[in-house]
Amino acid sequence: MELSTYFQPVSLDADVLREGDFYANIASATQIHTPQNGFPDLDGATLAIVGICDDCGSPHNRGCKDGPDEIRRYLYRLALPAETFRMVDLGNIESGNTPDDTRYAVSEVLYKLIEKNITVIILGGSQDLSYANYKAYEVLGRVVNIASIDAMLDLGSDTMPLDNRNWISHIVAQQPNYLFNFANIGYQTYFNGSSLVRLMDELGFDAYRLGVIQGDMVRAETLVRSADMVSVDISSVRLSDAPGQEQGSPHGFYGEELCRLARFAGMSDKLSTMGFYEYNPLYDRRGQTAHLLAHAIWYFIDGFCNRAADFPHRDKHNYKHYLVSLNEGDFEISFYKSKKSDRWWMEVPYSGERREEYQRHLLVPCTYADYQQAQQNEVPELWTKYYQRLN
Repeated sequence: MELSTYFQPVSLDADVLREGDFYANIASATQIHTPQNGFPDLDGATLAIVGICDDCGSPHNRGCKDGPDEIRRYLYRLALPAETFRMVDLGNIESGNTPDDTRYAVSEVLYKLIEKNITVIILGGSQDLSYANYKAYEVLGRVVNIASIDAMLDLGSDTMPLDNRNWISHIVAQQPNYLFNFANIGYQTYFNGSSLVRLMDELGFDAYRLGVIQGDMVRAETLVRSADMVSVDISSVRLSDAPGQEQGSPHGFYGEELCRLARFAGMSDKLSTMGFYEYNPLYDRRGQTAHLLAHAIWYFIDGFCNRAADFPHRDKHNYKHYLVSLNEGDFEISFYKSKKSDRWWMEVPYSGERREEYQRHLLVPCTYADYQQAQQNEVPELWTKYYQRLN
């Protein structure tokens, strides 16, 4: 089936799409699916926007299906992040007859775009659509890492219908399974019982509290750089910065921190999809949240335009290799530092039967502090966690 059959055109005023008065705006460099322009040509495209107008998975946040075009109103007015920037906007996937119909359409669209090496920015919609995002990788047979920027761990029971609070459990329950690792960035303890936090640890997943991440954004960068897909729940941002949410909290990331995380994601050569979910225009004030999300997407695009092409799985020649011996020579850890970006990775040994599938994940993004820790004859916790998962 042709991709265009899944989409409805974007509905925006002509004023939003015109070029800026004093600068070239994003709209001027984007092929947008409108009734007048038709469906964009994907030949040569490397970055695409996909809107999903569905909120069936958010029973307490009805209205978030109307978020995509509201975000676009602010996004397309922003200045170009780079002179050579080009993007396509495919329009909106509308709700199907059933939630499964919508998720199938989303998976099909994302699968075909990822297969064409097109990086996708997803405008939701409810966060359960992240499950459909994962299913696209499953169709490709690609083992993936998922990062979720969320105040909640979303590990509800997989025996209940799929929604925005249990989508991770539904992914974990899939067989065969293509999830290598899941990382939650910025959970807030008072919204998650201690049993959920323990379950994350028992599953070998990563969970970092909001305060920890705010005090160590360098660690947040490694978590995002490790991911193939990133899912953002707007509830991760404090209500004062993002009022357009049904379950807002006085605590959360600041808007600037969300933009920083988005730029980290854009700069990652490994990442191919990033979704923004649960924004609800019904609760917004003067478009404040839509404006913030437009800024976050601008930072993602800016990072994308400045990718260093230094994912070491492809080529290790542009790296400095450091071999650290630990425990009096019992074993060694290889570290790689990019000559282009000064970013670090460490290698986790694995010789099992799934080595080919796991190859992209055996070089783990890390920090200079991890390297220094190894030099002090201490095994980095991150290395240990990945080693235990693999062996």
